[in-house]
Amino acid sequence: MASETDPVAGSVWLRPGRPRRGRPQLSREEIVGAAVALLDAEGIEGFSMRRLAASISAGATSMYFYVANKDELLELVVDEILGEVEIPDPDQVGWREAAAGTVRAFRAVLLRHSWVLGLFGNHPAIGPNAMRVSDRTIALLTAAGLSGAEVSWASNLLMSHAIGYAMSDAALERATRDAGKSPADLVEQLRPFVERVADDYPSYAAWWRENPTIRVEPDVSFEFGLERILDGLEGWLKKKS
Repeated sequence: MASETDPVAGSVWLRPGRPRRGRPQLSREEIVGAAVALLDAEGIEGFSMRRLAASISAGATSMYFYVANKDELLELVVDEILGEVEIPDPDQVGWREAAAGTVRAFRAVLLRHSWVLGLFGNHPAIGPNAMRVSDRTIALLTAAGLSGAEVSWASNLLMSHAIGYAMSDAALERATRDAGKSPADLVEQLRPFVERVADDYPSYAAWWRENPTIRVEPDVSFEFGLERILDGLEGWLKKKS
C-alpha cells in the first residue's frame, strides 16, 4: 500500500519491467509515443487509457500488459519528452552559453508539450532521459567552477526560469486561442480598466502607457531574465576565486 502513495517507491524506474503475457502486439515504446501524440493533441484533460487504446486500435485492457496504470504511463511520457532537451557541450561553447542553451531548449520542449507542466514533481526525475539532462547539467555547472550544493542551487534556478516562463507562455497561448485574438488585442482590452484606476495606481498606469507592447514579448523578457541569472552566477564565481 505504501508504494501506491510514495512517489519514490512507486516510481516505474525503481521496479522491474512488467512481464508480457503471450505474443506482444505492441511495445512499451510505441505506447509511450502514442501517449505523447494524444497528449499533444488533446491535453491532459482529454487523456485516458481508453482513448489511448482507441488511437492505436488496441483493446483498452491490453495497455495494462505494458504499464501498470495511467500514473505509471504518465511518468514514462514525462521522461520521453525530456529526451528532446539538447544540452550544448561547454567544452565547445563555454559554460555560460551551454547553460543558456540548456535553459532555452528546456523551455522550448515545455512549450511543445505544455501539458507536462502539471506533471513535474509527481515522481522523482530518474528516468534515463531525465538522468542524462541532470548529468550533463551537473557537468557544465561543475566546469564553470560551481561545487557541492551550489550546483543544485544553480540548476534549480535555471530550470525554474524555464518552467516559470513556459507556464506563463502556455497560459497566454491558451487565452489567445480561446479568445481568437492576438496577445496585443488582449492587452489592449485592459486599457479602459487601467485608465479607470490610474489615480489609485499612478506608477503602474504610467508604466503601462509608456510600454504598450512589452507585455506581449515573452521571448525578450525570457532572455533578459536568463542573462541576469547568468550574470549573477558569473559574479558569484568571480567572488569565489
